[in-house]
Amino acid sequence: MYKKQKKTYERHNIWRSYSDMMAGLLLLFVLVMCISFMQAQKNYQEKLAEEAAHQLTQSQLLSELEERENLVASQQSALDEQSALLASQQKDLDAQSALVTQQQEDLDAQSALVLSQQAELEQKNSLMLQQQAALDEQEALMAQQQQKIEQIIGIKADLISDLKQEFDQHSLNVVIDEADGSIALDSNVLFGYNENVLTDEGNVMLSEVLPIYCKVLMSEKYQDYLAEVRIDGYTDTSGDYLYNLRLSQERALAVANYLMAGAGSFLTTEEQSNLQSKLTANGHSMSNPVYYEDGQINMDASRRVEIKFSLKDEEMINELKQILDKSTIEQTPESDS
Repeated sequence: MYKKQKKTYERHNIWRSYSDMMAGLLLLFVLVMCISFMQAQKNYQEKLAEEAAHQLTQSQLLSELEERENLVASQQSALDEQSALLASQQKDLDAQSALVTQQQEDLDAQSALVLSQQAELEQKNSLMLQQQAALDEQEALMAQQQQKIEQIIGIKADLISDLKQEFDQHSLNVVIDEADGSIALDSNVLFGYNENVLTDEGNVMLSEVLPIYCKVLMSEKYQDYLAEVRIDGYTDTSGDYLYNLRLSQERALAVANYLMAGAGSFLTTEEQSNLQSKLTANGHSMSNPVYYEDGQINMDASRRVEIKFSLKDEEMINELKQILDKSTIEQTPESDS
């Protein structure tokens, strides 16, 4: 009995153990299944995430691809424009090349011409050296002629300067016109009012002034250049013109008579003869009056007798002209033809 119970108990334990083992196996299987399911779900979620990321990447790639296609299209358009421009430039370059070729041909022709002109220039330079030597000689001659011209032009200035110096040496207060070398004598001192006869004071004035003035004019230094010695009479503007004309002529003549009558005391016979051939006496009536600074006529100063000289201007001008014409002819270069 005890053995039977023991066997029954052992049998129950075996089945219980088997059941426990089976339950454990089942639990293990369930756990494995759960774990496998969870792993599968996790893999599925990861796969979905990968696909979503892949789709996003594809979208980005498509967008970038479209942008690149647009860029390529734009670049292709620009390339087409550049190709057209390049073709146009190539055409222009071909034309310019043809022009350069033509210009080169022209340059070669000009170079040949330059060589020819260079040879001709060397010949001309040789001729110029000869002409320069001749010009140097002409310049030396012109310097001598210029000195002569200056001497001729300075005669009048020298004459006026000598007159001033002579009057200053004799302490005479005589005003000499800087322009023409004339001196004005006050008719109020020389003559009475409306008179043509010299006063005692007039005689004294003329005896002091005329010898100095005429002695300088008749000197050997100026006699070859002197053309005329003039005595001009003037009146004021009052009265009749013809009456004043006759009065001014008579006064000028009175001074001329005084001069010639006493010329022997200060001039040689030859100088007297020379003075006589050049002396003139003229009356100008009321013309050329003297004015105050305010424009009013100075009646006293207008009544005057002027003694002046003139040089042989025409002869001097002709001489200068001959010198200049001669210099011009000598300086004219020879024709290159």
